[in-house]
Formats: sequence, structure tokens, C-alpha cells
Amino acid sequence: VQLQASGGGLVQAGDSLRLSCIASGRTFISYTMGWFRQAPGKEREFVAAVSNWSGNTNHADSVKGRFTISRDNSKNAVYLQMNSLKPEDTAVYYCAASANWAVTTSRYNYWGQGTLVTVSS
Repeated sequence: VQLQASGGGLVQAGDSLRLSCIASGRTFISYTMGWFRQAPGKEREFVAAVSNWSGNTNHADSVKGRFTISRDNSKNAVYLQMNSLKPEDTAVYYCAASANWAVTTSRYNYWGQGTLVTVSS
């Protein structure tokens, strides 16, 4: 699976952004898809995940109520709608695919190249 993330940019606090990730291959629906982020000097952290088939979701506490992950299996796409952005959301955001339900980086086998989100105060 190859993943291509896009949609990052420079925004002000309180603004919204939608990240997109397009996957290659015909088995997209069989993968759990996740979004992770890595701020400068920090470890990569889990943001959100959406399961295969059922579409169940899980969001990190730090983004719950502000970010929403979704997927469109007909387009091999996963999205991250980010509302009420804060300066602490500034990071490189990565999409990733896992053969199993997972919320940790080590369980994801495929990674996109990342897209930078910068939130100014």
C-alpha cells in the first residue's frame, strides 16, 4: 500500500483544515487507517484511527471533539477534519495503514510522507 497525504498548511488558531490521504491498491478496505503527528523535538503520537469494514473510530483525548477521522472506501481515501485548531496542534501529520486495529505507531506497516500543519496564535 502506498499512501499520499495532503492538505496541510499555515492557519490561525481557531481555523479548520481537512487532511486527505489517498491509498493505492485494491485492498484499501481491509486496512485500519490512522493519522499520527510529530511535533519538532517530540515523538510521533497517535491522533485518530478508523477501522476496516465497520468504520469504527478512535480519537486521542487531545483532539476529541475537535478532529474527526473518516474514510471513503470508494475513493481509497481517509480524511482528518480538524476544527478549532490550536498552536499545539502544529506538527507533521502522517497517515498510516495497519492490517489490524491499532492505535500505536509500531502496529502500522505503511506510512505516507507527511503533511505539515502550522497553527499560529
